[in-house]
Amino acid sequence: MQEAMIGITLSAMATGMGAVPILFLKDVTHKWRDVLLAYAAGIMMAASTFSLIPEALRLSNSYVLTIGLLLGTFVLNFLEKNIPHIDLEHTKYGIKIEQKALLIVAAITLHNLPEGLSVGVSYAAENTELGGLIAFAIGLQNAPEGFLVALFLVNQNISKWTALLIATLTGAVEIVTGTAGFFLANEVGGLVPYGLSFAAGAMLFIIYKELIPESHGDGNERFSTYAFILGLITMLFMVNGL
Repeated sequence: MQEAMIGITLSAMATGMGAVPILFLKDVTHKWRDVLLAYAAGIMMAASTFSLIPEALRLSNSYVLTIGLLLGTFVLNFLEKNIPHIDLEHTKYGIKIEQKALLIVAAITLHNLPEGLSVGVSYAAENTELGGLIAFAIGLQNAPEGFLVALFLVNQNISKWTALLIATLTGAVEIVTGTAGFFLANEVGGLVPYGLSFAAGAMLFIIYKELIPESHGDGNERFSTYAFILGLITMLFMVNGL
């Protein structure tokens, strides 16, 4: 229980930690932002395909895995369609700064809910190392996300400290859903493989729909590809090491 709460909290707070450099940096190139996103995508790809999916299959079967994968994908697709999505760099919305900030906070916060659930359910699995691995993967994805959110807010003339606070709060919601996922998976028999499959589907959606396109949007495809592969290798070493 204590280990799960620590992992869930650290993973969620990685969003705020990723935003800390905004206090010191004046400008960050597109290349570095794209590389960070691609690296996070590689981490999440390895976590879902080499940890979540095999563990879900070990605890259940292909039918449960398919249901969970599709459910995770559909939920993220629903959020993507129904939450106002603003490009973090090239917004076209002609609205006031306060409204922009509010929309950014709402969109990122709701997108983070399934990620926290993924971490919590992973800690409830029989494989005691799985929770730490998924917390690590989600945390690495959260860090550049927090940085980009803070960077956007600073570009909208919001103070750096306020931007840092807002970015941190968007990730803090994962503590709530992570804790709920952990207790729910422990209480409801047979829920863990569904939760792991759901987490894998959600992560794969984020990778393919969000992280990879974002990392290829400014002509840095080659560097982003290398970063993606390095991220995947990093997670493979983590999996094999544990």
